[in-house]
Amino acid sequence: MKDIIIVGGGLAGLTAGMYSKRAGLDTLLFEKMFTGGQASTTNMIENYPGFDDPISGPDFAMKIENHARKFGLEIQYDEIISLELEGDIKKVFIENKEYQAKAVILAMGAEPKKLGLDREDEFRGRGVSYCATCDGAFYRDKDVAVIGGGDTAAEDAMFLAQYANKVYLVHRRDTLRATRILADRVVASKKIEKVWDSTVEAILGEDHVTGIRVVNVKTGEKRVINLDGIFIAIGVRPNSELIKGIITMSEAGYVLTNDSMETNIPGVFAAGDLRQKPLLQLITAAADGAIAAYSAQKYIIEAFGE
Repeated sequence: MKDIIIVGGGLAGLTAGMYSKRAGLDTLLFEKMFTGGQASTTNMIENYPGFDDPISGPDFAMKIENHARKFGLEIQYDEIISLELEGDIKKVFIENKEYQAKAVILAMGAEPKKLGLDREDEFRGRGVSYCATCDGAFYRDKDVAVIGGGDTAAEDAMFLAQYANKVYLVHRRDTLRATRILADRVVASKKIEKVWDSTVEAILGEDHVTGIRVVNVKTGEKRVINLDGIFIAIGVRPNSELIKGIITMSEAGYVLTNDSMETNIPGVFAAGDLRQKPLLQLITAAADGAIAAYSAQKYIIEAFGE
């Protein structure tokens, strides 16, 4: 029996684990892939307080994990199959094993959205990528495209410009939604060609991506762009399938909580990008994790008299 089980090893989950262990609670964190979440796939982080020099996403994630382990946080790499969250004792199931806890913190984060085009899944790993920092080095001196207009798209375009021969940035509007400093860098870059007012209509190629066909949303004009890879950066969707029908969520699948990170089920809390909130950023994920841990501790004291 654990005091707290945390589901997800991104910044929210790791911070929750850190605060839980500091409070003396027996805490176990489950992560199915690698800790750090989306932060670990980010090229450069320059807006997290205390890091006055930019730090790479993987290095940042490693620092946070090491910090959590310093307090004794137990991290187990397993995929959770199902959850039973009603009642005083929460049950977490992995393959052939059951774990129990007095409280659960859900921190499964979010993952990149897809364009929904034919052959998109087929070409994944063969010219289609959702992580520029993971795959950018494979496209040295080649032509690539980034799809999107937010912060991630702008960061990806700048990162890829270090490797690629040319970067096309395809956006459905004629201005970027990215923060001003990122947008200005993209506009100023001579290696990035901006393809405004356009969407991708088709991914071209046989065994590997050889190009895309884009259509101008204002004129209807179509254009084929020959390239070697495309990086899709059009937003994220919450990883909430595991708790669908159990936890109250928004129409988009984000978990609804109050300011104390409490869900509709007593003893179950949510934190990070999984949660409905106005700003999905590392700093808000960390804050969510700290609050969730505090609220879980308070719940355990009140519910179990400990």
